[in-house]
Amino acid sequence: MVRVMASGVFDILHPGHLHFLEEARKLGDELVVVVATDKTARERKHEPMTPQDMRLKMISSLRTVDIAVLGHDGDMFRIVEETKPDIIALGYDQAHSEAQIKAELAKRGLNAKVVRLPELEHDLTGSRKIMQKVIDWYLAEERLKKVEGR
Repeated sequence: MVRVMASGVFDILHPGHLHFLEEARKLGDELVVVVATDKTARERKHEPMTPQDMRLKMISSLRTVDIAVLGHDGDMFRIVEETKPDIIALGYDQAHSEAQIKAELAKRGLNAKVVRLPELEHDLTGSRKIMQKVIDWYLAEERLKKVEGR
């Protein structure tokens, strides 16, 4: 059995996340998804809009996902040691260095392959893109209200 691990914040679940998880699932027989804690999300990306328990529940409800777990603060390799994946799938835009991950895996005696997955070509593939679209819509509505005198 080939165990694949994927990880992320998964703050606003969107098509890019689904594509990432579907592609990761194709790499093996079992997909373990690590959901970043609120603290990790704040440190690495942004203040999460959705609490970690809610994000974990959303990810665990997806058919593609066999196991969903909450990550650990501080040492991201601790969860790798616990789940022992054969493959670690990285999203096309995740900031992790493949070389650094491989070096740390080797240092800890972990034997997992690291695979960078392809991008989904779509305009709603990222939380920031979605938020910007909402902001743009709101601003357009505000301008329209002024023009129409509402």
